[in-house]
Amino acid sequence: MTSNGASSSTNGTQVRSVALVPTNNVTTLEGSTVRARIDPALTVDDVVKQLCINLKIKESPANFALRDETDELVTNDNLRKKIKGKVNLKLVNAPSREAREIVAKLSQRTERTLRLTLFTLQKFIRIIYQEEQFAQEFIDHNGLRGLVSVIDESNGNTLAYALTAMQNLMELDYGWATLDDKFIFKVVQILSSPTSLINVCRPATAILKKLVEADPLNAPGSLVASSSQSPPPALPDSVYQYGFRVVFAQMRKEERLLETVVNRLGSADTAMAQYRKTTLVDPEVEPSHAAALAYIWASSKLDEETDEQGNLLKWRKLGFENENMVQEFSEVGVLGLDCLKKFVEHDPDFSKLVLEQLSRSPQRRCSIAKASNEVVELLSEHWAIFAPGCQLNPPFFFMVKYIDGLSKSPDSTSTAFQPFFLDFYKVHSLATRFFLRMWTESGAATEDFTRVSALVRSQVKVALRSENVRPWHDVEHDFNEQEYREVRGRQMKELELEDDLLSKIPVRNLRNKLYKESYEFVRQQRIQCLLQGAWFVNALPQSSPRESARRPGRPWRFMRLDTGSKYLHYVDSAVKFPVRNGLEDLPERIDVSMISEIATGTCVPPPNVLRDENGLPPTSPLIPSPLSFSLLSAHEGSLADQIAPDQSRWADWTDGLNMLRRDGGHVASKETASFVQALTEIGLKIKLLDLSAEKVEIPTGLVAGPPPANTDFFFSDLV
Repeated sequence: MTSNGASSSTNGTQVRSVALVPTNNVTTLEGSTVRARIDPALTVDDVVKQLCINLKIKESPANFALRDETDELVTNDNLRKKIKGKVNLKLVNAPSREAREIVAKLSQRTERTLRLTLFTLQKFIRIIYQEEQFAQEFIDHNGLRGLVSVIDESNGNTLAYALTAMQNLMELDYGWATLDDKFIFKVVQILSSPTSLINVCRPATAILKKLVEADPLNAPGSLVASSSQSPPPALPDSVYQYGFRVVFAQMRKEERLLETVVNRLGSADTAMAQYRKTTLVDPEVEPSHAAALAYIWASSKLDEETDEQGNLLKWRKLGFENENMVQEFSEVGVLGLDCLKKFVEHDPDFSKLVLEQLSRSPQRRCSIAKASNEVVELLSEHWAIFAPGCQLNPPFFFMVKYIDGLSKSPDSTSTAFQPFFLDFYKVHSLATRFFLRMWTESGAATEDFTRVSALVRSQVKVALRSENVRPWHDVEHDFNEQEYREVRGRQMKELELEDDLLSKIPVRNLRNKLYKESYEFVRQQRIQCLLQGAWFVNALPQSSPRESARRPGRPWRFMRLDTGSKYLHYVDSAVKFPVRNGLEDLPERIDVSMISEIATGTCVPPPNVLRDENGLPPTSPLIPSPLSFSLLSAHEGSLADQIAPDQSRWADWTDGLNMLRRDGGHVASKETASFVQALTEIGLKIKLLDLSAEKVEIPTGLVAGPPPANTDFFFSDLV
């Protein structure tokens, strides 16, 4: 091959041929681009070999590979597609060579080299499903040990890159079984540090979550006998050797963890199971939903039949009320389906349990599926995971067992450490078995379902009390060993000590309705504050070097939301001045749709700005202001770093901006949460005032009366 365009060809790969039309442009290792005709009948190895010959590369072709402009590896499966699409290609180091070089560079501790190496590493590991060669080579050359060493010694963005690389590596089901308690505790310490940045906390949280999920019980084919009280032993070199107990043992050693994570409760990283609970089950659209239902049915070892009316009789055998799975899981969503599937997975005697219920008369059967969904509702109530439409909590989720293990109950403004939330599936299984046992021991019939549910609710409160200090075996004992008479006796005493009125289903539904109305009222009030606008201090990110920071020329910023709620308009100024109504004085703007997160406590005041301002609280120039917040974009970093003049203004704007977001937003401040809760309680007391004063009996459910005898009627308007 020559640089002036002369032809050169060898066994199917021609570079700049006069007679043949080139198929692709190929960028060489030196950065130059050549035009090549690639024969689609060749393998990738042959193509690379001929390119090396044409480009006069003396190294072994095994050291090189082809990628497209998006860095996707060219393989035998996609080569023809790349040729047909005339995709621009790059001749690069082979994945195995990249892995060896990256492992070698991890031992170098120069900041720039290490950061670039980690950035490359997290990119390659992210696509390891297509590049098994890279992952295997990285692991075989002790890459995991080098990565753990970097995590142990680095900080800032370097630490963020290293943790993200580890997070991506742990998506594999092999290769990280050597992670020990020391590493887990290090990650816990990272999360516990109030100075850890958001881009550090995210992968650290994901790593702990992955370790929690790597429970021996979750290992493929790890079904154990139902009488077993201990997890099965982990197979040699299996990553399924951790689980909740291992992680929680290290979390308990770090006293600052609770305080620090609570302070981050308003962050978008803190996600709850509301997302999965509000995601509808639709087996006709989602293959995973259909697969889960198929597994549940297959495990029951039942056959489909037809009832007396000739209708399909399938899911009703498992305790569903009808055959429509979309409707049956409408209240508990994918979370309910996942819980039922996990319950079936970890009970090899599930088919016997089903047959036991079917052997009873219809009135005496306990509806297993209905009981499972009811337990999901009870646990959701206990851990403050609310029904669709409630938006106080961020969508925690999306994962049921998010590692923060925190939730904020709308019945209280206090925040509680709830580690057993991490083991949602296990708690659900224990409580569902308890439900079935109480049904049998109490001799319940169909009309007693609500009564048994009340027993289970009472037991959930007892078993999950003082979660932050209670050992797991005590929880198992409370669900597995306590007898019906003991549970019923305690429940009766509880009813004597508290008014049963507020626990009735209609009142709970009323509370939920009033809560949503109160939330919307506060949301409109907060957005009104944004429309009015306010002055803020232009802050500096915490990572900014303090020695080079100077007093900015325009340290003040006035921000105002436009009436369409699409843009935040602002002006920076050396001094505060009266801002006219409208947007004429505000020439700059921020697109609200670009804001992916409102982070709090993230920045520090600029030098010598707050010192002369009596209206602002004093703060150390080295410590993030508690009244600071940053508007973060997923792709552009921080769009704005501000410090509010007081706690009230901070709450108005952080919560108002959160409530504007497309995902529904959430409440970050105690002020707003308390306001919503107070409005809810006042509204509930007003609604119940007449009923409670007259001691009117509130039913636990509504019974429809007989249909009208004819159609000679109409519905009048309600006054």
